[in-house]
Amino acid sequence: MRVSSLLPALLAAIPVVSANRGTLGLALGNKNADSQCKTTSDYEADFDALRGVTTLVRTYSASNCATAQNIIPAAKAKGFQVVLGVWPDYDQSFDEDFNALKQYVPGNEDVVTAITVGSECLYRGSITAQKLLSRIQQVQNQFKTVTVGTVDSWNKFADGTANPIIQGGVTYFLANGFAYWQDKDINNAPATYLDDMSQAENHIKQIAGANAGKIRFGNGETGWPTDGGSDYGAAKAGTKNAEQYYQTAVCKMLAKGTDVFYFEAFDEAWKPNSTGDNGQSMDEKHWGLFTADRKPKFNMNCPN
Repeated sequence: MRVSSLLPALLAAIPVVSANRGTLGLALGNKNADSQCKTTSDYEADFDALRGVTTLVRTYSASNCATAQNIIPAAKAKGFQVVLGVWPDYDQSFDEDFNALKQYVPGNEDVVTAITVGSECLYRGSITAQKLLSRIQQVQNQFKTVTVGTVDSWNKFADGTANPIIQGGVTYFLANGFAYWQDKDINNAPATYLDDMSQAENHIKQIAGANAGKIRFGNGETGWPTDGGSDYGAAKAGTKNAEQYYQTAVCKMLAKGTDVFYFEAFDEAWKPNSTGDNGQSMDEKHWGLFTADRKPKFNMNCPN
């Protein structure tokens, strides 16, 4: 998710002040380094590598690469929980993901901890908030015992774009926030990130009104590119900077009681370069906490 020179921010999870520590999860891709779709055994190998860090991952589609079909048995075998994704932007992608959920979620609610309908689709402008709400409700009506919500850029929650979804009774929100994509120096990045998340959570709860106490709010994505990644203005890629961001931003958010999904679990060597909001070519292959061959890059233990 890129935010060039955007407004202030939005994103957190659960009450801002909490005696309980937030849960760390990881965004997990469905392709191996060679761009081939992951099998159940590939996910099992992923989970073996991640076990010392977390037992919670989130995905982006249920049908693409047969994600739900392959990841659920791996999660059962390895004691992991999964947040499954639905891509609602187009009729075909929504229908395919929804059908995959209907086939593979029943009987597996012990490992499917939530379903997110949408991943920055309001940020991309590919679907209206009203249409997204309708699709969230369609999934909610199908899965009465599974938490169903959505994920979007913090600023789309903060600026009111997502208000119809909040007013429609949805209570699970994951907000993405990247100080890196806001052109922030590593020393200023934690303050930007924390402010973004607070703005998002506060606006959601304000709009929720009487339902504010039911809101479950978390950070859907945040992270920093490591060695090999691209700089973005004052935001300089590098493993040392990524470790500093993790320790000073992610760990602080977790300590506040907010759930955080770090982007991402493993480097994705198959990804082509993209064009940043600054018009420059951006290497997005090096955002993982682990290398593509599942080796940790830095210390992921948060200070007490």
